[in-house]
Amino acid sequence: MPFAVSQLWAAPEINPINKKARSIPVLNPVDKYGRTFFFSWLGFMIAFLSWYAFPPLLTLTIKKDLHMSQNEYANSNIMSLTGTLVIRLIAGPLCDRFGPRLVFAGCLLAGAIPTALAGLVKTPTGIIVLRFFIGVLGASFVPCQVWSTAFFDKNVVGTANGLAGGWGNAGGGITYFVMPAIFDSLVRNQHLTAHVAWRVSFIVPFIIITAVGLAILFLGEDTPTGSWATRHHVGDPITAPTSSTNSVKDSSPLEKSEKDTEANTSVSLVDTAEGEVIVAPTLKEGLSVFFSLQTLALAAPYACSFGGELAINSILGAYYVKNFPKLGQTGAGRWAAMFGLLNVVFRPLGGVVSDLIFKYTGSIWGKKGWLVFCGVVTGCFEVAIGLTNSHQEKTMFGLIAGLAVFMDASNGANFAVVPHVHPFANGILSGIVGAAGNLGGIIFAIVFRYNGVHYGKAIWITGACSIGVNVACSWIRPVPKGQIGGQ
Repeated sequence: MPFAVSQLWAAPEINPINKKARSIPVLNPVDKYGRTFFFSWLGFMIAFLSWYAFPPLLTLTIKKDLHMSQNEYANSNIMSLTGTLVIRLIAGPLCDRFGPRLVFAGCLLAGAIPTALAGLVKTPTGIIVLRFFIGVLGASFVPCQVWSTAFFDKNVVGTANGLAGGWGNAGGGITYFVMPAIFDSLVRNQHLTAHVAWRVSFIVPFIIITAVGLAILFLGEDTPTGSWATRHHVGDPITAPTSSTNSVKDSSPLEKSEKDTEANTSVSLVDTAEGEVIVAPTLKEGLSVFFSLQTLALAAPYACSFGGELAINSILGAYYVKNFPKLGQTGAGRWAAMFGLLNVVFRPLGGVVSDLIFKYTGSIWGKKGWLVFCGVVTGCFEVAIGLTNSHQEKTMFGLIAGLAVFMDASNGANFAVVPHVHPFANGILSGIVGAAGNLGGIIFAIVFRYNGVHYGKAIWITGACSIGVNVACSWIRPVPKGQIGGQ
């Protein structure tokens, strides 16, 4: 269906078979489809903001206050990603079993508790342990994407997932503005010491997380048909029309052929829709998805794109302070925020382009080709940043912006393909791919750890991995042979 501006606020056209929306009412939170989209991106944005609330203040203030070494600083980044990795693997099956809305709210409310306790930390070990538990907030990405996939049809699901993920990821950039601003305000206006101010700062994300988590719990819906238990109610009933006993006899062979074709098509559409309904996971089904080549072809590139983004986002402020010391903590944080904020535009763009390719080619191979292209170009930018290690602000900021464009687009392109693969186990697959992003983040964070303050070298190593992995996975067919639904 062609795009019209009114689709941004009008109630969307609904697929009568699977009850999913064929457009995204971005500006209509009253409509259940618009409300689901609104809470999908807002919940993940708040989660990301709080998940990455430490790095902007950790660069100088917290590190100095707790007398943290460079290795302890790196270890805290690694443990944050490890906590998210564990919970993302669990969140996938939980989404398939209980529904993404409850899992989403659970992640936010569980992550709010350690966020509120940040002010009680007194040692570097305390920061490391606390960031592990705050990592539960990063797992909210899985229910965010599963929830969005459940409400939007294949013609727009890449765009919906890209917007929800991209606007949510922007929280990683917003936090570089918000946390230093709160800290500076407490020091300058409330006359708190740095030792006290950074601790009080974490009360703000705690309040926001709790409010959004409760809103999702009480205002959201599980599926387009209602509760999670009704997700199997797809397809309008197909009933045979009442007719006289002579109706078939009086029909011509051509009319009978047309009726048979129409009936077969209807049944085929219902079968396809039923094949896309998420089922409660079994161990056998979970293992088949986990060891599928199609899962590998999505998880490995995401480990490089989102994993690289997480690792770089953790050190970018420190990298800027090292290469441009005149910026200071607040100035470096503001420039580092650009890297995360570009998600607002370019992660959704990755999904939009993917949907357009699918619209005009009708092939998931087209979506996969776009994903591989973005992954390889991302690697090229990382290699360029690392090898030049520029001390000129214009060059460095330009290369980082170029990297963000294709890295974010790669993330969006990846989750534009995910809904097509193993649709009956979308939660499990989303959890595996999402966890792979964190696994990549851990691996690259370890690379940064062992390279100390030689950030450039670690970044070009990350880029070489991205190029190699995307090329290596390019031959794998995007959808398993014989799969029902998703195509």
